[in-house]
Amino acid sequence: MRVPFKGRSFTLNEEPEGRFMQVSDLVDMLEQYRNASVASPPQTVQQDYEQAAQAVPSSHLADALTEAFRSKETPPFGQMLSNLFAKSTPDQRAGILNQLLSAVGPAALGAGALGSLAGMLRGSSAKVTPEQAKQVSPDAVQQLAEHAEKQNPSIIDQAGQFYSQHPKLVQALGAGSLALIMSHLSKR
Repeated sequence: MRVPFKGRSFTLNEEPEGRFMQVSDLVDMLEQYRNASVASPPQTVQQDYEQAAQAVPSSHLADALTEAFRSKETPPFGQMLSNLFAKSTPDQRAGILNQLLSAVGPAALGAGALGSLAGMLRGSSAKVTPEQAKQVSPDAVQQLAEHAEKQNPSIIDQAGQFYSQHPKLVQALGAGSLALIMSHLSKR
Protein backbone atom coordinates (compact mmCIF):
# COMPACT_ATOMS: atom_id res chain seq x y z
CA MET A 1 0.00 0.00 0.00
CA ARG A 2 1.45 3.39 -1.03
CA VAL A 3 1.17 6.10 1.59
CA PRO A 4 2.25 9.74 1.65
CA PHE A 5 4.83 10.81 4.23
CA LYS A 6 6.55 14.19 4.42
CA GLY A 7 5.83 15.04 0.79
CA ARG A 8 6.97 11.63 -0.45
CA SER A 9 5.18 8.39 -1.06
CA PHE A 10 6.37 4.96 0.04
CA THR A 11 5.06 1.45 0.40
CA LEU A 12 3.99 0.41 3.88
CA ASN A 13 4.93 -3.20 4.53
CA GLU A 14 2.39 -5.60 5.95
CA GLU A 15 2.83 -6.73 9.56
CA PRO A 16 3.39 -10.47 10.18
CA GLU A 17 -0.14 -11.05 11.46
CA GLY A 18 -1.55 -9.69 8.20
CA ARG A 19 -2.55 -6.31 9.68
CA PHE A 20 -1.27 -3.01 8.46
CA MET A 21 0.35 -0.61 10.88
CA GLN A 22 -1.63 2.61 10.71
CA VAL A 23 0.34 5.31 8.92
CA SER A 24 -0.52 7.82 11.63
CA ASP A 25 0.86 5.40 14.26
CA LEU A 26 4.09 5.00 12.31
CA VAL A 27 4.46 8.77 11.87
CA ASP A 28 3.73 9.39 15.57
CA MET A 29 6.20 6.73 16.64
CA LEU A 30 8.96 8.03 14.37
CA GLU A 31 8.30 11.64 15.36
CA GLN A 32 9.37 10.94 18.95
CA TYR A 33 12.80 9.97 17.58
CA ARG A 34 13.36 13.13 15.54
CA ASN A 35 15.94 14.41 18.05
CA ALA A 36 16.62 11.17 19.90
CA SER A 37 19.83 10.91 21.86
CA VAL A 38 22.19 7.97 21.52
CA ALA A 39 23.21 8.57 25.14
CA SER A 40 19.65 8.32 26.51
CA PRO A 41 17.39 6.46 24.09
CA PRO A 42 13.68 6.02 24.86
CA GLN A 43 12.94 2.90 26.91
CA THR A 44 10.72 1.54 24.12
CA VAL A 45 13.37 1.82 21.39
CA GLN A 46 13.72 -1.97 20.88
CA GLN A 47 9.97 -2.48 20.38
CA ASP A 48 9.60 0.70 18.32
CA TYR A 49 12.49 -0.30 16.06
CA GLU A 50 10.98 -3.75 15.54
CA GLN A 51 7.67 -2.23 14.44
CA ALA A 52 9.30 0.41 12.23
CA ALA A 53 11.65 -2.11 10.59
CA GLN A 54 8.62 -4.17 9.56
CA ALA A 55 6.75 -1.12 8.25
CA VAL A 56 9.31 0.91 6.31
CA PRO A 57 10.87 -0.06 2.98
CA SER A 58 14.18 -1.89 3.32
CA SER A 59 15.87 0.90 1.33
CA HIS A 60 14.93 3.38 4.08
CA LEU A 61 16.26 1.01 6.72
CA ALA A 62 19.47 0.54 4.72
CA ASP A 63 20.01 4.31 4.55
CA ALA A 64 19.41 4.66 8.30
CA LEU A 65 21.81 1.80 9.06
CA THR A 66 24.45 3.35 6.82
CA GLU A 67 24.11 6.63 8.69
CA ALA A 68 24.46 4.83 12.03
CA PHE A 69 27.58 3.02 10.76
CA ARG A 70 29.09 6.39 9.78
CA SER A 71 28.00 8.35 12.85
CA LYS A 72 30.51 9.73 15.35
CA GLU A 73 27.88 9.01 18.05
CA THR A 74 28.07 5.23 17.60
CA PRO A 75 31.02 2.85 17.92
CA PRO A 76 33.35 2.64 14.90
CA PHE A 77 32.10 0.74 11.85
CA GLY A 78 34.46 -2.21 12.39
CA GLN A 79 33.31 -2.66 15.97
CA MET A 80 29.63 -2.50 14.99
CA LEU A 81 30.15 -5.04 12.21
CA SER A 82 32.07 -7.33 14.55
CA ASN A 83 29.17 -7.18 17.02
CA LEU A 84 26.64 -8.03 14.30
CA PHE A 85 28.88 -10.81 12.99
CA ALA A 86 29.11 -12.38 16.46
CA LYS A 87 25.30 -12.62 16.61
CA SER A 88 24.82 -13.77 13.01
CA THR A 89 23.89 -17.17 11.64
CA PRO A 90 26.55 -18.97 9.57
CA ASP A 91 24.77 -17.91 6.35
CA GLN A 92 24.70 -14.27 7.47
CA ARG A 93 28.37 -14.49 8.49
CA ALA A 94 29.31 -15.83 5.05
CA GLY A 95 27.25 -13.12 3.36
CA ILE A 96 28.92 -10.19 5.12
CA LEU A 97 32.38 -11.77 4.82
CA ASN A 98 31.90 -12.08 1.06
CA GLN A 99 30.83 -8.41 0.94
CA LEU A 100 33.93 -7.36 2.89
CA LEU A 101 36.26 -9.52 0.82
CA SER A 102 34.86 -8.17 -2.45
CA ALA A 103 35.54 -4.65 -1.14
CA VAL A 104 39.22 -5.29 -0.35
CA GLY A 105 40.21 -8.09 -2.72
CA PRO A 106 42.15 -11.22 -1.74
CA ALA A 107 45.56 -9.53 -2.01
CA ALA A 108 44.67 -7.31 0.96
CA LEU A 109 44.57 -10.28 3.31
CA GLY A 110 48.05 -10.22 4.77
CA ALA A 111 49.31 -11.16 8.20
CA GLY A 112 47.61 -11.67 11.53
CA ALA A 113 43.97 -12.61 11.77
CA LEU A 114 43.46 -11.56 8.16
CA GLY A 115 46.29 -13.87 7.10
CA SER A 116 44.54 -16.86 8.66
CA LEU A 117 41.42 -15.92 6.71
CA ALA A 118 43.48 -15.83 3.51
CA GLY A 119 44.91 -19.26 4.32
CA MET A 120 41.45 -20.66 4.86
CA LEU A 121 40.26 -19.36 1.48
CA ARG A 122 43.32 -20.50 -0.47
CA GLY A 123 42.35 -23.11 -3.02
CA SER A 124 38.64 -22.51 -2.60
CA SER A 125 36.22 -20.81 -4.94
CA ALA A 126 37.11 -17.51 -3.24
CA LYS A 127 33.59 -17.35 -1.77
CA VAL A 128 33.31 -17.93 1.95
CA THR A 129 30.92 -20.73 2.81
CA PRO A 130 28.81 -20.79 5.98
CA GLU A 131 31.04 -23.59 7.27
CA GLN A 132 34.18 -21.48 6.73
CA ALA A 133 32.49 -18.40 8.20
CA LYS A 134 31.94 -20.26 11.49
CA GLN A 135 35.74 -20.45 11.83
CA VAL A 136 36.25 -16.68 11.54
CA SER A 137 36.44 -14.69 14.76
CA PRO A 138 34.59 -11.41 15.33
CA ASP A 139 38.02 -9.80 15.94
CA ALA A 140 39.15 -10.82 12.45
CA VAL A 141 35.95 -9.34 11.03
CA GLN A 142 36.60 -6.09 12.89
CA GLN A 143 40.09 -5.89 11.36
CA LEU A 144 38.75 -6.74 7.92
CA ALA A 145 35.95 -4.16 8.20
CA GLU A 146 38.40 -1.44 9.31
CA HIS A 147 40.67 -2.27 6.38
CA ALA A 148 37.75 -2.38 3.95
CA GLU A 149 36.46 0.98 5.18
CA LYS A 150 39.85 2.60 4.50
CA GLN A 151 40.32 0.95 1.12
CA ASN A 152 36.74 1.16 -0.14
CA PRO A 153 34.42 3.43 1.92
CA SER A 154 31.39 2.26 -0.07
CA ILE A 155 31.56 -0.96 2.00
CA ILE A 156 29.55 0.94 4.63
CA ASP A 157 26.70 1.38 2.14
CA GLN A 158 26.96 -2.30 1.19
CA ALA A 159 26.85 -3.35 4.85
CA GLY A 160 23.77 -1.15 5.38
CA GLN A 161 22.07 -2.84 2.44
CA PHE A 162 23.07 -6.29 3.67
CA TYR A 163 21.87 -5.81 7.24
CA SER A 164 18.64 -4.09 6.17
CA GLN A 165 17.67 -7.57 4.97
CA HIS A 166 18.18 -8.85 8.54
CA PRO A 167 16.34 -6.29 10.69
CA LYS A 168 16.02 -8.52 13.77
CA LEU A 169 19.78 -8.97 13.85
CA VAL A 170 20.27 -5.18 13.83
CA GLN A 171 18.81 -5.07 17.34
CA ALA A 172 22.16 -6.46 18.53
CA LEU A 173 23.62 -2.99 17.98
CA GLY A 174 21.96 -1.81 21.18
CA ALA A 175 19.52 0.87 22.23
CA GLY A 176 21.71 3.88 21.42
CA SER A 177 22.36 2.80 17.84
CA LEU A 178 18.70 1.87 17.39
CA ALA A 179 17.67 5.35 18.59
CA LEU A 180 19.96 6.87 15.96
CA ILE A 181 18.52 4.59 13.27
CA MET A 182 15.01 5.60 14.33
CA SER A 183 16.04 9.26 14.24
CA HIS A 184 17.22 8.86 10.65
CA LEU A 185 14.00 7.06 9.73
CA SER A 186 11.98 9.91 11.24
CA LYS A 187 13.63 12.38 8.86
CA ARG A 188 12.81 10.40 5.70
